[in-house]
Amino acid sequence: MSVRRLADVSEQPPSFAFSRVNRDWAQQTIEKYPRGREQSAVIPLMMRAQDQEGWLTKPAIEAIADMLGMPYIRALEVATFYTQFQLKPVGRRAHVQVCGTTPCMLRGAEALMDVCRKRIHPEQFHTNDRGMLSWEEVECLGACVNAPMVMIFKDTYEDLTPERLEEIIDEFAIGKGPAVPVGPQNGRTVSEPQAGLTALKSEKAILKATREREMRVEAREERAAGTTAGDVPPSNAAKPKTDAAETNAALKSPSPVKASPESEKAASAPAPAFDAVAANQSEPAVEGVAKQRKSRTSAEKPSLDDPKRPAGIEKPASVDDLKLISGVGPKIEGILHSLGIYTFAQIAVWEDDHRGWVDSYLNFKGRIDRDDWVKQADALHRGGVEEYFRIFGKKPV
Repeated sequence: MSVRRLADVSEQPPSFAFSRVNRDWAQQTIEKYPRGREQSAVIPLMMRAQDQEGWLTKPAIEAIADMLGMPYIRALEVATFYTQFQLKPVGRRAHVQVCGTTPCMLRGAEALMDVCRKRIHPEQFHTNDRGMLSWEEVECLGACVNAPMVMIFKDTYEDLTPERLEEIIDEFAIGKGPAVPVGPQNGRTVSEPQAGLTALKSEKAILKATREREMRVEAREERAAGTTAGDVPPSNAAKPKTDAAETNAALKSPSPVKASPESEKAASAPAPAFDAVAANQSEPAVEGVAKQRKSRTSAEKPSLDDPKRPAGIEKPASVDDLKLISGVGPKIEGILHSLGIYTFAQIAVWEDDHRGWVDSYLNFKGRIDRDDWVKQADALHRGGVEEYFRIFGKKPV
């Protein structure tokens, strides 16, 4: 584990300030904590500053400490303890964190570090000649069963060989890092056995939805085979008894009891006709409940004339792909278009009232703030997919 120190004064910028969007986000984050416990927001605020600047600068640490009313030394203790914070400028396209804990070391992590020394820089926390790549050794990254592994920004690459790591570094160096598949690099799925699953091959015993789906598949197969789930193969116990006298005597079966005239009359009486009118009497009640639900749902939607509604525009010649924002699919994109929302720039300037109105209109219950549409849209507006990857450490999906 390397010693963690702040970058030299010559590398530090003169000051730091959150962008307007990030400043609003920071204030909302601080308000989530109880009164007197606002300093607990120091880690998320530092991560936000790092996402904005590319690394965590000394002015940023001090500015966050001022926002939270905490001594600089306390904020510096946090920043220098966690390896997720980059205290020096890192590669603009990739910063490779190599896990150096025991499981990864036993599986070849030292050879991965040799690749970084050869392909990036002989020493940690130094960028290559073009300033695109950098690397460091860190403690456990949490995928010991898939050792050895590295993390590049916020994605992990596991089950690595030195040759595969060289290929990944080459892809990031030419700007194709977002296309590299994350996770295991040897073909396995997450942490399952490399030779394939040996247990829990079916989720039928775990998930109700899976059980029901598999039961429907089995029923279709049985119908195709000419049987049904209710068919039971005949057994000896189900065979009719013989009329032979010796068999009846052996079974000591009593003589049949003669039915009374009343029971015979009841048995021969025709069954009552099915009363369709009576059977359908409940339908108006069900229909009434559905109408009440529909009217209640429509009443809860905010008015389109509400001043809190974000302003729409005429459809421009070039429309942004709003589906690049996590949480926006084809259906939601269509609704946004119907509201006159066509570009990332429109979403990037949404204020609290705007987000609240759209959230209520879509019945999202806070999802817009949780997914942070504003920050995503701001990154896509300013620099497209490349800027999104720099901020979030992954490509938009």
